[in-house]
Amino acid sequence: MALRKRARGGGQLIYLPGLALSLAALWFTLSGETGVLFLFFGLLSVLASIWLAARLGIIDRDASPWHRLPSLLVYHFWLLWEIIKSNVEVISSVLNPRKEITPATVDLDLSCRSDLAKTTFANSITLTPGTVSIDIDKGVMTVHALLKTNATPQAFAEMERLASRASDGAAGVISPNRRLGERRATGGVPGRRQPGRNQPEREE
Repeated sequence: MALRKRARGGGQLIYLPGLALSLAALWFTLSGETGVLFLFFGLLSVLASIWLAARLGIIDRDASPWHRLPSLLVYHFWLLWEIIKSNVEVISSVLNPRKEITPATVDLDLSCRSDLAKTTFANSITLTPGTVSIDIDKGVMTVHALLKTNATPQAFAEMERLASRASDGAAGVISPNRRLGERRATGGVPGRRQPGRNQPEREE
């Protein structure tokens, strides 16, 4: 009863099939048992896990993103091409003695709404050679870049937009004007570094 109430109230019912299938696949992969008794216990385990997830209110797109799988696959093909291009750029920078390596950090004011989109974006930055996501705090992501020319918000704008669209659909993409309006309405986030300002690393 509680599961049905929470699923209806939070619009979570759409995520139940994907979550149930993933839990069942995980149980079968770890156990490998096909006996009737073991399958029965596996079914009880899956149902208990779903009930606990419903009680905690964590049945959402982040816990079961299978409905976004096609768009995520398309995004990862785009990301693969970006990784190849970044590999070439990093290798040429390292092997070219005339090209100066200027590491720096930059703060990005995130427009991603869901945790899934933020995680996808952060992992994409880390997977791309020459950049690493360091921290996310109060809507601001800190990124380290091997080259100062890549340590700008504009360098990551397209990746963030595509990661948000792949994770949350068109509704997850926030325009810059809308994001500015939301920040003005909430008064911004006090006590943080100014987003978009790159900070060269100090030499020891």
